[in-house]
Amino acid sequence: MAPAALFIATGKPTDALTHGFLPAAARLGLDVTLLTDRPGQYTGNVVECDVTDYRAIVAALGDGAPVFTNSDFLQAPVALAAGYFGLPGKDWRAATRAKNKALTRRHLRALDPVFTADAARVPDDAPYPLVLKPREGVASEDVFLVGDARELAARRAEIAARRPDPLIVEEYLPGELHTLETLGDGRETRVLGSFRTRLCPPPHFVEQRLEWTPPPPETPQVLEQLAALGVGFGACHTEFVVHAGRARIIEVNYRLIGDHCDFLLADLLGVPLFADVLRVHLGEPLPAPVSDPGLHAVAEPVLATRGGTLVAAPDAADLDSGGVRVMYRPQRNVGDAFPLTRTNRDYLGTIRAIGTGRDAVDAAVAAFRAAHDWVVA
Repeated sequence: MAPAALFIATGKPTDALTHGFLPAAARLGLDVTLLTDRPGQYTGNVVECDVTDYRAIVAALGDGAPVFTNSDFLQAPVALAAGYFGLPGKDWRAATRAKNKALTRRHLRALDPVFTADAARVPDDAPYPLVLKPREGVASEDVFLVGDARELAARRAEIAARRPDPLIVEEYLPGELHTLETLGDGRETRVLGSFRTRLCPPPHFVEQRLEWTPPPPETPQVLEQLAALGVGFGACHTEFVVHAGRARIIEVNYRLIGDHCDFLLADLLGVPLFADVLRVHLGEPLPAPVSDPGLHAVAEPVLATRGGTLVAAPDAADLDSGGVRVMYRPQRNVGDAFPLTRTNRDYLGTIRAIGTGRDAVDAAVAAFRAAHDWVVA
């Protein structure tokens, strides 16, 4: 019997796809076809396709077979294509609401009203400070805290010189930043866990460290807001703040958590996370829940502090440090030239560590940093 077919829509290659989903699909015995607008960047069974257009995806699927994407930008077109064939998938409306931050705020205003406006039409009485951001941005790119109308105008002009994307402003939401990682099969949405996130000082919003923590008591408020958005099928990575007993969503990324925290989550829980995500897109139910591992875990990126060329950096590593499992994966290669962006694009690599206690994990991460050099010339 021929192996079951699976189509994966993708843009640029990512570690999640190359080292996560494709090996998981192979272990499941799936015959994978990659649909992409960048065929030269892939090997294997690759079909060139305008993956931003659901009609092109529908045509590529032929008689229909399960289709999946882990890309922020492709969730809605893939959901539409899956819906055309009656295949398991996300609601395209929910995918659109999650991606478009203005639609997210509009849809949640009954549960959590947040001041939001088109960045080109901000009223004089707007509640500064405001967060300026691309309406459909990712990776903290071009996200700034602005203190007044003059600073807003300057930042808008700065961003417009780089990108034509629509911009919005939102009121600044104070509080402790958390993530919520969920997986759903269309019948149940299960909480996999939560990270507490440390950011750089404003006006930028670069993630500097994610630490595994129990989901905060306000988590049911987040689940209520996700349900209102229609979000629940497949993987979802939600960022929210908690302040004075209130949980407020910052953004919804309707895919698996990135920046190597997906691999950390799989290792920490001891589950085939990438395969589990694929299985629900094949129409299978969620696997049996797993218990809290009782471990501490951290993902800490190594950030460039200047633009230039990376001339020295450690290779990928897996080691034991005082009983703590430490894994390092590069996100830039020696020889890569890059600008400083003050976003998550400045990651040179990520250190992941799992152990039985916070002090031991922190010591292992510090020891790895002290033992290696990252040099940008």
